[in-house]
Amino acid sequence: MAQKTAIPKGTRDFLPMEVAKRTYIFETLKKNFKIFGFEPIETPSFELSSTLMGKYGEEGDRLIFRILNSGEKVKKADLQALEENNLPRFANSLSEKALRYDLTVPFARFVVQHQNDLTFPFKRYQIQPVWRADRPQHGRYQEFFQCDADVVGSDSLLHEVDLVQLFDRSLTDLDLPSFRILINNRKILSGIAEVCGEQDRIVDITVAIDKLDKIGEEGVVTELEGKGISAEAIAKIKPLFAMSGSNEEVLAVLTDYLKDSEIGLKGIEELKYVLIKTELLGLHRAIVIVDVTLARGLNYYTGAIFEVKADDVKMGSICGGGRYDDLTGLFGMKGMSGVGISFGADRIYDVMNELNLFPEEVLTGVELMFVNFGEETVDYVLPILHELRKLGIKSELYPSSAKMQKQMKYANDKNIQWVVLAGGDEMSKGEVQLKNMTTGDQVTVGKDELVKKIGG
Repeated sequence: MAQKTAIPKGTRDFLPMEVAKRTYIFETLKKNFKIFGFEPIETPSFELSSTLMGKYGEEGDRLIFRILNSGEKVKKADLQALEENNLPRFANSLSEKALRYDLTVPFARFVVQHQNDLTFPFKRYQIQPVWRADRPQHGRYQEFFQCDADVVGSDSLLHEVDLVQLFDRSLTDLDLPSFRILINNRKILSGIAEVCGEQDRIVDITVAIDKLDKIGEEGVVTELEGKGISAEAIAKIKPLFAMSGSNEEVLAVLTDYLKDSEIGLKGIEELKYVLIKTELLGLHRAIVIVDVTLARGLNYYTGAIFEVKADDVKMGSICGGGRYDDLTGLFGMKGMSGVGISFGADRIYDVMNELNLFPEEVLTGVELMFVNFGEETVDYVLPILHELRKLGIKSELYPSSAKMQKQMKYANDKNIQWVVLAGGDEMSKGEVQLKNMTTGDQVTVGKDELVKKIGG
């Protein structure tokens, strides 16, 4: 019995039209990355486990796909750790490599490893797949592409201003009608933890707060209680969940709330700078909103944090990012500040599909097909086909002299707009019959007129 075909959950095959749409997204992002001065790099699909583990927090580590050692290395498994029920140590002995969880930590490794070959500040973009052992659901996959832009070697907030502009320009070019750029600062979150008397629990607090839109206020409170955050601290945090108003009003409330926290006020100052410069430059379609509950539960963020959400679509964030002041310090290179953002290409694709935003030209495959009536026709139309392709017209000749009905069905199934027929009469006169498959109109044209007719 033949094996039933299947792919792992959380992964997808892409048909030609889907690849065309994804390529359009990637090319649009590449164009804007280059305009803003970013250069391309690539890193391996898998890294040493030691490079990735411990960089994303406890929750992130659980989502890393580990690669099982093979060959002789399997014999090095730490069986004593298994006997002692030390499962993390046993797992590490079985797996020296892991699929990358994101592009940022590998980028930090890249910067440290190639520091003598780079000019700082170094601005890079990278479009490659990543893997996460997450529960598959709408808009969430186990294999997906990230499209990142980062700059390292500078602590200037002008980079944050640039990245807001990059979000706005790229998503506007992709014709998203309405989207919000949510912005916060991890220093503000540190200040909140400090004011609440829980400055040593900043990670627990931010991880919980970051889930507000998923589990609601009650769920966040329950998680904070489960992490051992005091009732007094939770009481001080809860009013932040309902904070609303303009950016200026929110920042005014936060300034009063954090008046006794130096780091919190520093975060507000940085946030104000980005907002003022952004207002000076203006935006195409984006609306920037200060969201004090935005935490992005990754441990390495230290300053501004971003998240982008599309309006009128049921979808989580489609982009994100933030500043990481010492990520390269994890690999022994101290004092290398960086900031970066990531475009979630797969979610952007889903949003554009749902809203029918892909341009018609992206959806056009083969434009013209020659009907095959036999070898005499082949010899007549091949030179014409050759010339059309030289001019960039996507065209093909049906490969065999099958029945007309079959050839026409092929053209219809592939949404080919033009079909060219050349029988004995046409060939004797140096002509072809050109049929518009959309309108059904059919005209006789000379071989040399064919290109003009299609272009017109």
